[in-house]
Amino acid sequence: MKMKTYRMKKPKIVVIGGGTGLPVILNSLRNQGADITAIVTVADDGGSSGQLRRSLSIAPPGDLRNVLVALSDMPQMYEKLFQYRFKEGDEYFANHALGNLIIAALAEMKGSMYDAVQILGRILHIEGHVYPVSESPLTLHAIFKDGTEASGESGIAKNPKTIDQVYVKNTLDNGEAHPARKVISAIEEADLICLGPGSLFTSILPNLVISEVAEALIRTKAEVVYICNIMTQKGETEHFSDADHIKVLHKHLKNKFVDTVLVNTEHVPEDYMDKETYDEYLVQVTHDFKGLREEGCRVISTDFLALKNGGVFHDGDKVVEEIMHLLF
Repeated sequence: MKMKTYRMKKPKIVVIGGGTGLPVILNSLRNQGADITAIVTVADDGGSSGQLRRSLSIAPPGDLRNVLVALSDMPQMYEKLFQYRFKEGDEYFANHALGNLIIAALAEMKGSMYDAVQILGRILHIEGHVYPVSESPLTLHAIFKDGTEASGESGIAKNPKTIDQVYVKNTLDNGEAHPARKVISAIEEADLICLGPGSLFTSILPNLVISEVAEALIRTKAEVVYICNIMTQKGETEHFSDADHIKVLHKHLKNKFVDTVLVNTEHVPEDYMDKETYDEYLVQVTHDFKGLREEGCRVISTDFLALKNGGVFHDGDKVVEEIMHLLF
């Protein structure tokens, strides 16, 4: 069991993103005596989350579920139950995670995904705050390099074309997307803001391209840290260097707002990855430290690698150690 770290003043750390990368960092951050806020994408339209958002017109619960679990101190058996996914052969519940159904039920009862997440946070005794980036589901739109467009996160990720830019719309009325309550104040009051790790175009940017969120990130006095992906991703960041990731972020917000980039320099062993399970990941992200400095970024490069079950991940403890060094 990890020992908790206690400090006189709790630093306020905001982590923004979605997907599988965010929980890895949050799980390690939970014991550092920090005031943690997770701001989570609601643009997912695939799998169990996609089915529930279409059926109930709610924000997708999957990424929110994983973040709640990462910040919770619930017993392992409860966690396994909350994360349990019904088998493919189950007629009505096939592939649904039980936690998704619980979140959806609470959202329907309260008429609000935001309120549902706050209630569940208290039930699960989470350490910190979890906010959906918007209180309504968002639809992700991509403009490709050839000028064509596509919509829907899952479809965009599978499109072989190169993404140039993304934007989001409120799914319910196709209007402008707006942030959920407390999202902007959390960014404004933060001491440090972490972006990622996660899919650049489909997990991180869907949060940042909401105009009020972008404006808050540009004016915040907090240190803004980007945790660069270890591997390039099919349909999103093929042939990308670490500097290319930052250039895309800066292009979308029209401002050089990222202060520090964490870059993994440890080599992934040849033929290590299980390419059937992790079929979207290609090769390691290449390094362009000169390009990163030209974007105005401080670079922290070291071994952040964790190899597990044929997959390549960030070592949450190593990443959080560097994050805490930036604060103290």
